[in-house]
Amino acid sequence: MIHHTQVGIIGAGPAGLLLAQLLHQQGIRSVVLENRSRERVESRQRAGLLEQNTVDLLRQAKAADRLDREGLVHDGVILSYNGQRHRVDLAQLTGGSRVTIYAQTEVVKDLIRLRMDAGESILFEAEATTIEGLDTNASMIQYVHNGENHTLICDFVAGCDGFHGISRQTIPASLTTVYDKVYPYCWLGILAKVPPSTHELIYAYHAHGFALHSMRSPEISRLYVQCSVTDTLDDWPDERIWAELQIRLGTAGWTLQEGPFWRKPSRPCVAS
Repeated sequence: MIHHTQVGIIGAGPAGLLLAQLLHQQGIRSVVLENRSRERVESRQRAGLLEQNTVDLLRQAKAADRLDREGLVHDGVILSYNGQRHRVDLAQLTGGSRVTIYAQTEVVKDLIRLRMDAGESILFEAEATTIEGLDTNASMIQYVHNGENHTLICDFVAGCDGFHGISRQTIPASLTTVYDKVYPYCWLGILAKVPPSTHELIYAYHAHGFALHSMRSPEISRLYVQCSVTDTLDDWPDERIWAELQIRLGTAGWTLQEGPFWRKPSRPCVAS
């Protein structure tokens, strides 16, 4: 089956969905193709801190109503060096710019809802298989949806499907230069069902390694510890995670609240 649109967007992450919303505001038609299910897309755990320019762009896109109601606005951050803390007043130093804690998962939910409410096309479990004619005025995306083969003819293709997606692979090798640096350590990121122990983020350097105290909501804490590239989750039982966070974040003058972990990754994430 053949379909037509002005812009074919591959990937329903925040980049693809926000682009679709901005195009919609300008009256430009687009189709979003996403190879995962809506449930999977709306449950993927990613970053949770939005810088001021991102918040401003989401407001411009009319996608910030819930963000403005529920986001946790921080005027500064705390840097810790072997237990010694220094607060950086972002708002004062930048003339009012702040950071807002609002999970990428929630941004994606908001953008999907906007697109659905507007009656615009977004196809989940639609796998793009080939991209052709990028150097013409009638680019084509071949994709499979509900077990059937389809062709989307469009003026432009926006590849928003990440490093491992089909879009990057379509770019000729002669036009691509990849710079990659893999650091000799990993991150272990955890969501804990416990209220954050501090209002602002703590980025901590310690001889044992890096640690971060962040949050996702008034009830959920987001925590990171640096670990070895050879470590597995078996090397990091709950007791060790909390013990290392206590050491690396430093507890002088405050108390790190502990509680049950809500979600742990399947393995530590390689830093790159």
